[in-house]
Amino acid sequence: MTSKLRLADRTNDLFPILGFLAAMASLAMPLNAWLVAFILAGAVVAAVHHAEVIAHRVGEPFGTLILALAVTVIEVGLILTLMQAEPEKAQSLARDTVFAAVMVILNLLMGLCLLSGAIRHHEQRFQRTGIGAALATLTVLTVVTLVLPNFTSSIPGPFYSATQLGFVAVVSLILYATFALVQTVRHRDYFLPDGDAQDEPDAHAAPPSVQRTAISGALLLASLVAVVLLAKNLSPIIGALLADWGAPPAVLGVLIAALILAPEGLAAVRAAKADRLQTSLNLALGSALATIGLTIPAVAILSIMTDLPISLGLDAKSTVLLFLSLIVSVQTLANGRTTVLQGVIHLMLFAIYLFTTFVP
Repeated sequence: MTSKLRLADRTNDLFPILGFLAAMASLAMPLNAWLVAFILAGAVVAAVHHAEVIAHRVGEPFGTLILALAVTVIEVGLILTLMQAEPEKAQSLARDTVFAAVMVILNLLMGLCLLSGAIRHHEQRFQRTGIGAALATLTVLTVVTLVLPNFTSSIPGPFYSATQLGFVAVVSLILYATFALVQTVRHRDYFLPDGDAQDEPDAHAAPPSVQRTAISGALLLASLVAVVLLAKNLSPIIGALLADWGAPPAVLGVLIAALILAPEGLAAVRAAKADRLQTSLNLALGSALATIGLTIPAVAILSIMTDLPISLGLDAKSTVLLFLSLIVSVQTLANGRTTVLQGVIHLMLFAIYLFTTFVP
C-alpha cells in the first residue's frame, strides 16, 4: 500500500511538469493529439490532488474553498478556452457543461456511490439535515441559472440580459458562500457522520509540511496553466472528432464535466465503499454546488465584459430530466438510509440522460 501511494504521489508530481512543458511547446509547434489528451487528463487529476494537499494543510473552512476554487478554475479555464477557440459554440458551452456536471453528480456519481456502498454494506446511513440543506441550495441554483432564463421577458429566452445575468451571478455567489460557511464553520456537525467525527480515517492524518505544501502550490499553478493551454490546443481536434462521430454539440459539455469530476468522483466512490456515505455525499453535492455557484459567476463576468451573450436556458427535454433528477434525489435522501435500489435508479437516470444526449 505504501509503495502504491508513493507511486501515485510521484505521478501527481510528474504530470504538472510534463503538462507545463507540453503547454509551452504547443505555443511553438503542433503536438500529437493523443499525447496532449493523455497529459491533459493527468494534469487535471494532479491539480485536484495538489489542491487537496494544500486544503489539508490550511484546514477548514479555507481548505474546502481552496479545493472548490481549484476545480472551478480548471472548469472555467476549459470553458473559456473552448469558447474562444470555437466562437460558434460559445453561447451554449457553459450551459451544456454545467448541466452535464449536475447530471453526472446527481445520477452517475451518486448512483455509483449508493450502489457500491449498498452492495458491500447492504444499507447505509447519513445525516439528513446537512444533505437536505445541500439539495435545497442546489435546487435553487440549478433552476435560477438553467431554467428561469426561458421565462424572463426583458430579452427573449434562453438568454438573460446583462443586468439579469449580473444579478444571478451575485445570487449564485451568495448562496454558495453561505452554504460553505454553514458546512465548514457554523453548522459543521450537520455534515459529519453520526457519532464521533474523529472516527473518520483521515481525522488523525498529519498535515503536510510547509515545504510539501509550497511544492504542491507550485505544481497546482503549473497544472492550471497546462490545462488551459493544452485545452486550447486540443479543442479543434475534439470538435472534428465529435463531428466525425455525428455527436451533438452538448457531448462536449459531457466530456468536460467527466474530466473535471473524475478525481473527486473516485474519492466519493471509495468513501462509500468504506461505509463513509456521509463523506461521499458531501464530496458529490459539494462539487455540484461549486460547479454552479462559482462557474456561472465567472462566465457571467466574461459575458458582460466582452459583450458575448451566453445561452443558459435548457430545452424542454433537458428541463424535464433536471427536474426528475432533483425530485428523485430528494426522495432518495429523504429518510437518511439508502439501499441498492436507489443506486440503480440514479444510474438508469444517467443512462437516459446520456442516451438522449447522443440520440436527441
